Amino acid sequence: MFDRSRRRLAYWFTLSMGSILILFAFTVYHRQVQDRMREFDDRVYAQTRKIASLTSYKQQETSWQIDTENVSLSNRETFSTESRIICIRWYNSQKRLLQFIGNCYPKKSSLIVGWQTLEYKCNHNSQNYQDHLRTLTLPLKYDRSLVGYLQVAVAIEPLQDSLARSRLFLALGVPITLGFTGIVGWILGGLAMQPVRRSYEQLQRFTADASHELRAPVAAILSNAQVGLLAPAEDNRQPRQRLENIVTQSKCMSALIANLLFLARHEGKLNPQDVSKTDILELLNSLAKEYTHLAAEKDLKFILEIPKISPEFDEERAKPSIYVDRDLLITAIRNLLNNAIKYTPSGGIVTLKLVIKPRRLLIQVKDSGVGIPAIDLPHIFDRFYRVDKARTRQTGGFGLGLAIAQQIIEAHNGRITVESEAGKGTMFQICLPLRS
Repeated sequence: MFDRSRRRLAYWFTLSMGSILILFAFTVYHRQVQDRMREFDDRVYAQTRKIASLTSYKQQETSWQIDTENVSLSNRETFSTESRIICIRWYNSQKRLLQFIGNCYPKKSSLIVGWQTLEYKCNHNSQNYQDHLRTLTLPLKYDRSLVGYLQVAVAIEPLQDSLARSRLFLALGVPITLGFTGIVGWILGGLAMQPVRRSYEQLQRFTADASHELRAPVAAILSNAQVGLLAPAEDNRQPRQRLENIVTQSKCMSALIANLLFLARHEGKLNPQDVSKTDILELLNSLAKEYTHLAAEKDLKFILEIPKISPEFDEERAKPSIYVDRDLLITAIRNLLNNAIKYTPSGGIVTLKLVIKPRRLLIQVKDSGVGIPAIDLPHIFDRFYRVDKARTRQTGGFGLGLAIAQQIIEAHNGRITVESEAGKGTMFQICLPLRS
């Protein structure tokens, strides 16, 4: 499925980029033809004007005599080497050919004032071939009287050769560029499919884990119900025990479903209506009061460390503004504190600490518990991941608490990190941005 999607992405990317490339190449070539043709015509026009200036006129009764002694095709100072003149013709005012210089093309060609492009067959060194000529015909005037016409024919072979090289470059360059475009499209398609692949794999893993976790309590409920139904009618104790087990498993399954719904509902951005300015000191103090009693029940010492507020500071500096969803942030901190208390043996210490930085604040939850092995650290925020599954089943965990905490913190544009060493304790750190 992913390979097929990758091929489609590469195909459409190559097709779209190739279409743009071909259109661009055609536009560039068309513009190049126009520009070079204009430059070619400008050179021919300048040479034709120069030839006209070298031509002298003499009036004889009712006609004009044209003198072309000063005109010669071998005069390199007169003619540009870039424009090869094939023939020069002079006509009278009645458009009758008077004389010509050079290899003359067929005389039957029509005389039209202005530009023409002609194709004619010529014989050179016993070889017949076709050539293209660009002709320019100008009227010759003397004292505002029409004397005759001057026609210059120039071979456009140099222009055709230049354009042929351009076509060859485009003919080779466009397919090669399309090949590179296809390779780049394949690479980009792979990069684009990586998040989709990871999401798909996570969804598959999440679905498999969720079904596995739900299968166990459902099976336990069904087993207890069946055993309860098989009990003798006079036995009231066994059905009651089975019902108690069913209630316990139902609560367990309800908590799991609630966690799954929480992850689904709060994925992505926060609801702006739920975000408000929160006094982080008051929030941590309220949590400290609650968890001091919970820690005492497990023979643990709970410590709250918050920065001391100097009376010299104004209220805004003493109580930095933090805009969060209060309920969600409390949920995230609770999950970290619950884990700290759960996995810290009797006599240990759990610490909740606040550190205020210039543009952010840090909330740290430390414990002196069993710690997390280094091999498990990269995976502890994955859903349903549990370091010690046997111990987790005993404590009733599903492996969703840290995933929920991470999702909440990331939704607040923050991040959560962990430092731990097996047998020496763990420290989770929440980093949240401050906003004025």
